[in-house]
Amino acid sequence: MKKHEIVGYQRANLGKSEAQSLRAQGYVPSVLYGGEQQVHFYAPAMLFRELLYTPDVFEVTLNIEGDLYQAILQETQFHPVNDMLLHADFLAIREGSEIKVDVPVKLVGTSTGVIKGGKLNQKLRKLRVKGLAKNIPDYIEVNVTDLDLGKSVKVGAIKAEGYTILSPTSNPVASVDIPRALRGQMGK
Repeated sequence: MKKHEIVGYQRANLGKSEAQSLRAQGYVPSVLYGGEQQVHFYAPAMLFRELLYTPDVFEVTLNIEGDLYQAILQETQFHPVNDMLLHADFLAIREGSEIKVDVPVKLVGTSTGVIKGGKLNQKLRKLRVKGLAKNIPDYIEVNVTDLDLGKSVKVGAIKAEGYTILSPTSNPVASVDIPRALRGQMGK
């Protein structure tokens, strides 16, 4: 997993009006779950940009007034109209405990079906995995070199080392679709 740091400040007052005041100043109210106790804090919205606008999974170091916590971004809430980040939930990473995250899928190779004129269609962009934080990969590579026209690679064909894939094994990750022009030729 990639690393990122967010420097935040302990929240003295909890509640709707306090949260709205923080948002107006450019801060994001946040909560850290999964540790000995919940930690309510706020951080500048600019620090979240690298976490939000990428498919990558990050291990986040939360520096809250000098106290360091290792966590992953679990959930975010956005304003329905202006897409402003309203709230962020972090899950603490504890030594020896497993975490569940969505890891991006990266297709590698040129499939034989594409060479014959087919169209590669990536059905899943991310896979849900479970494992220790140190074993979670930056991305999951799926080799599509052997995919022929009309064939697909399913989740069950992916070999996971050090982590478990939680996505259903029968779901296709990528397939090679047969274009309409080729369908007519294949029948002859």
